[in-house]
Amino acid sequence: MTINTGLSSWRSKSNHNKMIELQKSEDTPGKGDVEISYFGGSAFRIRTPMGISLMIDPWRNLPTGTCDWFYHDFPMTEVDIGVSTHAHFDHDALHRLDASILLDRLIGSYEFGDLKITGIADKHAVDATYAPYDFHQLNHYFGGNNILPPNNARSWDNCMLLIEVEGLRILHWGDNRHNLPNDLWKKIGRVDILLLPVDDSQHVLGNPMVDQIIEKLAPKIVIPHHYFIWNIVQRQSTLFSADKWLETQVNVCKLEEPSNIYTLQNLPEKTHIHSFGENVAFDVTAWHKENGQAVKNVAS
Repeated sequence: MTINTGLSSWRSKSNHNKMIELQKSEDTPGKGDVEISYFGGSAFRIRTPMGISLMIDPWRNLPTGTCDWFYHDFPMTEVDIGVSTHAHFDHDALHRLDASILLDRLIGSYEFGDLKITGIADKHAVDATYAPYDFHQLNHYFGGNNILPPNNARSWDNCMLLIEVEGLRILHWGDNRHNLPNDLWKKIGRVDILLLPVDDSQHVLGNPMVDQIIEKLAPKIVIPHHYFIWNIVQRQSTLFSADKWLETQVNVCKLEEPSNIYTLQNLPEKTHIHSFGENVAFDVTAWHKENGQAVKNVAS
């Protein structure tokens, strides 16, 4: 046992005074904007009209140090609540958050202020039909844990997260499988905004699986994540961008900023795709410099 063992929240100089004030209020404020910001990987920050900030799936590098996906670990970020969908390194870096509340692999519901989070337990995607390589063979070759349900290892479980705020129902898919049991489709219910892993390597879900999920849930907005960004994700991750998939879709909006505002009233009637592309809500240049990496300006 060393001083670096376990959670590191005791090192934080911040506190939860804000949350103490918020919990005094019995009534939440009226209608307002919901902000969704993209942080690369599968990480999103959702900010409620009440001012509560929620970060989903902050990432890090593989702790073995043998195969880095990202140039550096997730930038230390202050939020009110942090939550992770599953125990994979590119989703579970809750220690990189300065947060009052941490919810790791939530199953069931948590409510605070104008926010409700429901974790729906299922399984990680393992169908390699469309993947660029046979990861089942690689996993077996290197003596990895069992990945096949129902007797898979813990890291091949997944908890989809349903976020309810201001009447909006936002579903973060995590890395869930596409072929859910029927009872889980019913449990999910209506989805207004779907945060779905999409990349042209078809690393988590094959494109037909992605399209099948969208058709089944019929969300008003789909936001892709878990794709390659040239100055954040390293080439050895094997991830691609989502550009080719986007070309096959209709009603695509390429957002110009890393954050976007949503309300129940401004949702489209039919499904639209909102892509953050390479826009992320942190200073990438400063992130590189803080981690000792010299960077040069790149002409757009």
